[in-house]
Amino acid sequence: MSTYRQRLKNITAQRGNLCVGIDPHASLLSSWGLPLTASGLERCARGIVDALGEVVAVFKPQAAFFERYGSVGVGVLEKVIADIRAAGALSIVDAKRGDIGSTMEAYAEAYLGPDSPLAGDAVTLSPYLGFGSLMPAFERAIAYDRGVYVLARTSNPEGAQVQLALGREGSVVQEIIDAARQLNTTARTRAIGLVVGGTHASLACDVSEFNGSILVPGIGTQGGRLEDLPDLFGAAWGNVLPMVGRSILKAGPDASALRAKVDTFTLA
Repeated sequence: MSTYRQRLKNITAQRGNLCVGIDPHASLLSSWGLPLTASGLERCARGIVDALGEVVAVFKPQAAFFERYGSVGVGVLEKVIADIRAAGALSIVDAKRGDIGSTMEAYAEAYLGPDSPLAGDAVTLSPYLGFGSLMPAFERAIAYDRGVYVLARTSNPEGAQVQLALGREGSVVQEIIDAARQLNTTARTRAIGLVVGGTHASLACDVSEFNGSILVPGIGTQGGRLEDLPDLFGAAWGNVLPMVGRSILKAGPDASALRAKVDTFTLA
């Protein structure tokens, strides 16, 4: 299998670099006229992929909205991941896992293991138990040709309290960025990506030399604007994967309306 970075490069060259978030929250189900049940969840989430699976490069299903329905909801997430794969798109499972030791190994196998039905092409991880605590996931991403996205400078304002705090060698977020870049330098796959929100007037960190993919949430409803990203990210713009969720999904459930909305989030 080709590496995650190679697959991402190929699919974005064909379909553009937009990532669509699959966030089937209660208000979305209601606006689509669906019941707040696992059945409504499935009709919404799989309907998104059915409408957009052949035109969008990447999808990011948010695991929490599936987990709230228990084992049936997790089963729906497995189906959605399989649907995305069948449509020729890539999936980033937004699970934000982060732990230590054998627990991190179990999370890594669940979301990256080749035999796991929950494994997408990539998964989001939280490094705030220490960047090194995520090594079991990094090792598996490299070995299995999958990707990980490490939370760095997130789109929520509360994140600054931790992320911009000063560590031994600068801010906490800069240490995370530099550690991820170094790991990509030593690994052939460049499997390690970052999550950096697009809602900030200034990133307050340096990603100009980062050598992996950068997932950028916060575009649309949260206030980030696609047209601001080239200036915001500068030299790193070529690595940016913008993510839009609610601003697209609210156009549903009509498939043609969803596809038309996707077209509005394309840089000329």
